[in-house]
Amino acid sequence: MLGGGGLVAANVYATASESGQTQAGQVLASGAATIDCPDVGSQLTAVPDEAKAEVDKELALLDKQIAEAYQRLQQSTQAIQQDGAFAENSIMNPLKEKRAATIERIAIAVDRVGDRPQGLEPFAACILRASGNQGEQGGDGQNGDQGGEDQQQDGDNQDNQGQDGQNQGEGQDNGQGQGDEQGDQQGGNGGQGGNGPVAADFVDIKSVQPNVQSARKQGNASRGTFSTACGVNANGLFNSDNVIVAPGVTNGAHHFHDYVGNQDNNAFASDQDLANGDTSCENKGDKSSYFWPVIRLQNGAEEQDAGSPGGGIEGNAGEIVTPKQVTMTFVGNPQSKVTEMPKLLRIITGDAKAFVNGNANANASWSCTGFEDRQLKDKYPLCPQGSDVVRTFKFQSCWDGNNIDSANHRTHVAFADANGVCGNGFKAIPQLVQRIVYDIDAPSLNDGGRTTPLFAVDSFPEQLHKPVTDHGDFINVFDEDLMGEMVDCINGGRKCDAADGAGDGDGGGAGEEPGNSPSPTPENLPGGNNGDDDPADNGNGNGNGNGNGGENTPSPTPTATAPSGGNNQDEEPADNGAENTEKPSADSTQAPSPADGEDKGNGEAVPKTESSPSAVQSDEAAATGGDDNDLGGAVPGPEPSSASVLEPQATSGGLADTGTQLWPAAAGALLLLAGFVLLRRINSRQT
Repeated sequence: MLGGGGLVAANVYATASESGQTQAGQVLASGAATIDCPDVGSQLTAVPDEAKAEVDKELALLDKQIAEAYQRLQQSTQAIQQDGAFAENSIMNPLKEKRAATIERIAIAVDRVGDRPQGLEPFAACILRASGNQGEQGGDGQNGDQGGEDQQQDGDNQDNQGQDGQNQGEGQDNGQGQGDEQGDQQGGNGGQGGNGPVAADFVDIKSVQPNVQSARKQGNASRGTFSTACGVNANGLFNSDNVIVAPGVTNGAHHFHDYVGNQDNNAFASDQDLANGDTSCENKGDKSSYFWPVIRLQNGAEEQDAGSPGGGIEGNAGEIVTPKQVTMTFVGNPQSKVTEMPKLLRIITGDAKAFVNGNANANASWSCTGFEDRQLKDKYPLCPQGSDVVRTFKFQSCWDGNNIDSANHRTHVAFADANGVCGNGFKAIPQLVQRIVYDIDAPSLNDGGRTTPLFAVDSFPEQLHKPVTDHGDFINVFDEDLMGEMVDCINGGRKCDAADGAGDGDGGGAGEEPGNSPSPTPENLPGGNNGDDDPADNGNGNGNGNGNGGENTPSPTPTATAPSGGNNQDEEPADNGAENTEKPSADSTQAPSPADGEDKGNGEAVPKTESSPSAVQSDEAAATGGDDNDLGGAVPGPEPSSASVLEPQATSGGLADTGTQLWPAAAGALLLLAGFVLLRRINSRQT
């Protein structure tokens, strides 16, 4: 009886555990998982200038370590299938050890010249989490990998399409027919690089409800606009550097950027290099650098970076799309006048790691021409025929008055609050609104992009090309006289064009809004106002003046039929007047004292856990507020769905899945029964 019972218990436990490992292994091996690491850089709100170069290099090394670990995760399909603990033992634990050593070097570097940052050690550990794409491995046609509706209707079609995809994966590299191959090998992660995008990343813009509102201007508002034309990067200036975040580090971005404006921006560009560089801007007084991740078609094309870090090696594959139009417009504040930006001011809007970090700093928005009263944060738009894809970036418009950068590249600038007020003594500066238009056809999701290829923004490999990771970068290298003309134009309520000279713009326009889309509005497009008249609002900004620049907005449902939520707080800053402020030094990066409620870099840092907003996106509603300068309004936060809420990797198994492996338990049950019968007989004879 004891032996039989023990056999039953041992077999049931072992089989259930094995099933759990198998389930976890299947998700990991399918490519439907990614690596989620706490963002150490965001915790460092103050780093002494003497330690900054070393700290930046170590932070870039952390990004490299994650990218390499993710690549190994992708390449370890067979090993993970054979050993459910392989990913943890051979990938995640070594990653933790490397990160711990790097974080310690960061702490030592700061400690040499200042106060050692506390509480960073727990940030060494990372988690494996489900990508949100694994639910698309079935025959629902939503992963763009396995034949779409035909698959649901005809099981034979599913088999044929799967075979077609495998053949294409083995014998072709045309991108449009790789869907099935990626579905089989990458668990629905799709995309030419095997790490996205998938069909669930897209939504029909016509199914999205209008969600943009206009702000009210107050009597002292700075109503003017100032535009600068710098081309569309037709000359193909690309690199995978980021001189703001990772100066001196080649491939610090791990994805390619388009560059317009300054033509000398790379990882090693000094402030003097930027000041002396050439510019693609029509007004040569604007040598500012404007850069953003490229968009690629998943069509199998091999670009110049196909075999390079930052490109194909890290999952950024396909044909780079040159924008059809790029407009840079600087706008004022709905309540106050603005002051000049300091020379060499750095601003980053959006978060390249928002898929794992959460949406707090996710500021970029997506839409279509003719539908720009409907803005998306974490979905790519499917635009109707005749309508173009639009990316919009709104940059922070409040400045601390002292620093051109900060340790985490955020705390020296901020978005205004709901009323357009800059908190914490920050000063109002012109707000850059960037609008990038692409002539991209809506991809054919039902056949995995075979007919019309999927498109995606370049990203860090573990960010899976999610649209929420879109971001833009700006370095102010305006000639000081031209910057003065910009401020005079905006404060004077005029509409000015840098190419014509700021003083020659239309006067007395009481803040005419910038025209943004020379492309015609498609005929008979249903729904909403034509957003081509204004740069669309991103619907972001947290309104607390801390530079986060975003709202904690949950992901919309896959259909995104009725986004709802609060209003935007990307207002222009409060009335600081047009006072002259002391010019900061070019190497000044010391951050101001954090405001209440901000993370303080020297305090205890709280590491991300599986229950954090990074692992499961926040359900907190967006804060309320208006928009600035009538450039569109808020993008409310839609309710999350089960498909968009990202759960950590599960590792539990169920007995229902293990019945075929329970025969030892059945044998144990027979032994147990036989022992019971034997015991009864012995007792009967004794009595």
